[in-house]
Amino acid sequence: MSRIDLINGSCADQNADAVVNAANKGLWAGGGICGVIFKKAGMAELTEACSKHKTPLNDGDAVITPAFNMTNAKAVIHAVGPNFAVTPSAFDRLFDAYYNSLLVLKENGYHSISFPLISSGIFGGDLDDPAAESAKQCLMAYRKFTAGHPDYEVDVKLCAFTAAEMQSAAKVFEGGTP
Repeated sequence: MSRIDLINGSCADQNADAVVNAANKGLWAGGGICGVIFKKAGMAELTEACSKHKTPLNDGDAVITPAFNMTNAKAVIHAVGPNFAVTPSAFDRLFDAYYNSLLVLKENGYHSISFPLISSGIFGGDLDDPAAESAKQCLMAYRKFTAGHPDYEVDVKLCAFTAAEMQSAAKVFEGGTP
């Protein structure tokens, strides 16, 4: 039975088949959760694996690499969320980042995934509540994926890192609107 849970913590610390990196279009090591994942996986190894993908990626794209030195995951899925400061209405691209990550998970025979709140940090732009919007798009992607693949079980962990993000995302999970 598929499930989705909201967790207050880092996606990089969850035990899952795949951990999702909130990636940039060039798949370079960055700040925030991207930097954390690169450090945990091994900077040189993950950088080399990322360099084998054709970049720049588009907003909403997702690609996979091994997790290398991460003992809690088998793979890293790199999902490119939109930068809402540049594209303030790119909600469909944020949805795609989550949905395409779930497709990549399935294509690789994995069943559990740990997401950060994609595009809720520096890519949140001027959104009123980037964490709530990200949680909303994740839930919508999860629902579409499980409806379209009812026989494929997935265990999704959406991770809100800060207490404020957790509070915003929890309202979405409880049926509120962002």
